[in-house]
Amino acid sequence: MQAKVVMKFCPDYSADVEMRLREGLAELGGISFFVKPGQRVLLKVNLLMKKRPEEAITTHPSVVEAVVRLVQEAGGIPIIGDSPGGPYTVAALRTIYIKSGLREVAERTGAILNEDVGQTTLQYPEGKLAKSLTVTNCVLNADVVIPISKLKTHGMMTFTGAVKILFGVIPGLLKAEYHLKMFRIPDFADLLVDIATWVNPALSIMDGIVGMEGDGPSAGKPRNVNALIMSTNPFALDVVATDLIGLKPEKVPTLMAARARGLTSRLSEVDLKGDVRSLWRIQSFEIPKAVSTNFLDMVPLPRSVKKFILNRVRPRPVFEHETCVGCRDCLNNCPPKALTMNENQRPIVDLEACIRCFCCHELCPHKAVTLFKPWVGRKLIK
Repeated sequence: MQAKVVMKFCPDYSADVEMRLREGLAELGGISFFVKPGQRVLLKVNLLMKKRPEEAITTHPSVVEAVVRLVQEAGGIPIIGDSPGGPYTVAALRTIYIKSGLREVAERTGAILNEDVGQTTLQYPEGKLAKSLTVTNCVLNADVVIPISKLKTHGMMTFTGAVKILFGVIPGLLKAEYHLKMFRIPDFADLLVDIATWVNPALSIMDGIVGMEGDGPSAGKPRNVNALIMSTNPFALDVVATDLIGLKPEKVPTLMAARARGLTSRLSEVDLKGDVRSLWRIQSFEIPKAVSTNFLDMVPLPRSVKKFILNRVRPRPVFEHETCVGCRDCLNNCPPKALTMNENQRPIVDLEACIRCFCCHELCPHKAVTLFKPWVGRKLIK
């Protein structure tokens, strides 16, 4: 049976976002199909870091507010939450809620902003790589989980959407441990699929009104996409979103990991509803090059030699010391501890230790980290 995905054209955030979501959800049975009176509904948003809505890094408050009101209309209790990058503390959450505009949403609507920073470790024998998971309590305590992702490209995973947003159920700095244990992209993709199948969200919604292209998820460029996308299947949603921006599923590690398990990963497996596709004419959406190592997997070389070659052809982080303010966010969030500070309190990377997770690039609040892609690597990595 094909997975149903609904795509609605939405020109900007000043348009009637709630009306377009309502129309789209009607194709899936309406919000009351997913939310019953009295249920605690976690709206799992993308709160990567302390950034303003117009920077297109976090889920836009207009979309979150529209979903809040629909959940309240169905009698549910909306709780807005996420575990951003960095420490998972009440103080950090409050700061991000204010900067992202979600504090105002809560004040206008009465929605709850999650401040429970507890975590629980549970067994997940069905997982391929993750036989146990440590997750935030706000996910465990919810009756319904509705992720509201942001359409963005990603320096490490090529694309981040309905599947990768669920990595945010892993609390705070523990994300770095998962990066360190599963530093190979195929393994990390399998981890993300494990998490997505464990969460099994009732409904996934994507804010693609303004997305991000290039070196996302935080240092790319905002790009008008004009789309609201929704589905009961997060993999199917990502298939439609990537097709919209001209990205083949074969280039998206999470979709390839899903394909290996027989999950939705092709447009032919999707029943696309909503507005006519011709409304969108998106051309030359900037996609980051994948950080693949497959070209060396078939070469019989010693591991030390392969590592030497990879460190010279793979993308690597470059720290712009003139832009850097020495906040140490990169240092504190580097999973392999590959960073040190020089005498001027600016970061230096040990490329032999670097696992290319690009957490430093992702979490730099000042965009002082860029990704350098060597010419040879660009030729070898397609």
